[in-house]
Amino acid sequence: MNIGELISDIGKIVVFLMVLLSIYLFTVKSEKRLSNRLFALFLIITSLDLTGFFINLWGSYPNLYLLKRASVYLQLPLFYFYVLSVCFNDFSLKRKHAWHFLLFFVFLVFFKITSFSAQSVSVFQIIAEIQYYAYMIAILVVLYRYKRTYLKNYSNVDHSVYKWLFQVTMLFLIAHIFVIAKQFFPYSGNNDFLLHINMVISVNILLITSWFVLKALYRPHIFNSVPLSGFLEEIPSARKKEKATVYGNDGRDSLEMKRLLDHMKKEKPYLDCDLTLQKLSSQTNIPEKELSALINRNLGMHFFDFVNDYRINDAKAILKDPDQKDLTTLEILYQVGFNSKSSFYTAFKKNTQQTPKQFKKEHLSKK
Repeated sequence: MNIGELISDIGKIVVFLMVLLSIYLFTVKSEKRLSNRLFALFLIITSLDLTGFFINLWGSYPNLYLLKRASVYLQLPLFYFYVLSVCFNDFSLKRKHAWHFLLFFVFLVFFKITSFSAQSVSVFQIIAEIQYYAYMIAILVVLYRYKRTYLKNYSNVDHSVYKWLFQVTMLFLIAHIFVIAKQFFPYSGNNDFLLHINMVISVNILLITSWFVLKALYRPHIFNSVPLSGFLEEIPSARKKEKATVYGNDGRDSLEMKRLLDHMKKEKPYLDCDLTLQKLSSQTNIPEKELSALINRNLGMHFFDFVNDYRINDAKAILKDPDQKDLTTLEILYQVGFNSKSSFYTAFKKNTQQTPKQFKKEHLSKK
């Protein structure tokens, strides 16, 4: 079997896996179907593009080839909308989003008129690259804003969905390097090198697609949306004193801060591992955005760090207590309000620069 046949066979496997995963995403029961369907559409459009590894559509099906080439401009908008729909529960497609697909229709007409001249293909490739990196930057901005929003609203952070989206984005960026390399060699006459580039691309896509399938099998929760209510407004920093009047004067700040700290001390709401900004707002009768601003402005913290500081202080007290030395780390972290070992270790190390085990050993040895 030569390299060309191997590339063709890999392409068939990849397209089959993508279509299979798309069917799964279209049919799987989920609280929110939009994100799954967007990702399924992204996979179908991408699989159409990848048929070029084993089918020559140009000679046999010119109109389908035209659709295949122009469909490149659908891939990134679909992935961008998928990221938005996963990160933010209130996202929905609206008419205003239609302009994201404008380039697809423009190049359908453009290629129909120019018949894939060398000049039109060059224009297509340049604009496709600009579109690709523009959307990648937009996706990274969305992920950054999502992470900030989560920290402002939740006391326990599940990083699995964020990691999934970030990893997929990075994989696409890495894989695209080989696509760019391929564009420098189509007219060089070095067919062997071009074949090897295609081989690398096909193997990379196969690995990425296989990874998608394994994620669907072993971590199906990543295809469910994260329960956020949308982007929060930016919280003014402590340095922007002139804007503080939006949230009230210093006297009001002092009263609300005292109410908040008294509530944290007496009621210990942080022991609830599912504590959110909304819950604490209801308990203290301080509006959500004002509560978030209060914590940020007076303590220089996100809600996440504010709550976890109380949990870590309780954990430190337990670890210092000889009468509770038999408690395991797992028992302690659940007792103080954490819901995972990794988040507890991360927060504890951030607060003390030590692991719980090191902290316990150091303080119990002094007694």
